[in-house]
Amino acid sequence: MYTRFLYFRPLAGVAALVGAAVVSVGAQQPASPPPIQPQEVFRSAVDVVTIQASVRDGRGRALSGLTADDFEVRDNGQIRPLLSLRSDQRSPLSLAFLVDMSGSMRVGPKIDLTRRAFEAMLSQLGEASDEAALFTFDSALHERQDFTTDLVRLQSALTDFRPFGTTSLYDATASTARRLANRSGARKAIVVLTDGIDTSSSLTASEVSGLASSIDVPVYIVATVPSLDQRLMIERADRLGNGAADLRDLAEWTGGRLIFASSFGESTAAAARLVTELRQQYVLAIEAAGAREWRRLDVRVRQPSATVKARSGYFGG
Repeated sequence: MYTRFLYFRPLAGVAALVGAAVVSVGAQQPASPPPIQPQEVFRSAVDVVTIQASVRDGRGRALSGLTADDFEVRDNGQIRPLLSLRSDQRSPLSLAFLVDMSGSMRVGPKIDLTRRAFEAMLSQLGEASDEAALFTFDSALHERQDFTTDLVRLQSALTDFRPFGTTSLYDATASTARRLANRSGARKAIVVLTDGIDTSSSLTASEVSGLASSIDVPVYIVATVPSLDQRLMIERADRLGNGAADLRDLAEWTGGRLIFASSFGESTAAAARLVTELRQQYVLAIEAAGAREWRRLDVRVRQPSATVKARSGYFGG
């Protein structure tokens, strides 16, 4: 998102958000989501684009100690100089937990796995420094707890909820991204706990990923499904999507990732890995382009076998 020098004007509700920020397009490149319409902004002399970037070596281990000289950022193919680079692991996190409470979560151990993953992630956060909020969704989004550093208030927040209704995962993610975009922390993310199947959203995965990546909100999806159901979940997404983007693309394009949690042990381990990755992210800044258009970002590091996960683009102008 634009920070320090620029901010987005909030919009009221998903419908307004779609009208002002998201439009469908035709064919798209597989490496990035389609453009969405720019949002109205207040400008000052310099617009700055921040980029949360996770960097791993060929073995999947986080790479620390990188400097600005190690990074290369291309903006629509053009190399852009870094204005700043930050890698302080003590910076607070701002997380929005988005929990699937639709009817499909009643099947098998899904809701128990979800509660375990949620509680495990809370245990990884720092009291009075990190902040979190809890939203649930079925056919609509429900705020259960606004952003707070009093994490004790969240510890038993999922105890009494009962799954019901259809699944509007993409709509709920878009609305949550808008709320999280207004938080002041440099490291922020949406953590979606779900069985992974959207059944009733008006938005698509590519539209939501365009919105979330444009305001630098990575989306991490923890799929709490038994191991036997993982292949079925992916096959069903491929069948329903008919080649369109799905939750895997939503995570990838925003700089997040899709994680499977098929047991209590995997839920706990996934929670620890996710929070650790967020704390080890680099926060880069470049000057925004002046052209009023969607700009594709490509972030790399000059080390063999290293991989970078970061937002796929932003709005210039």
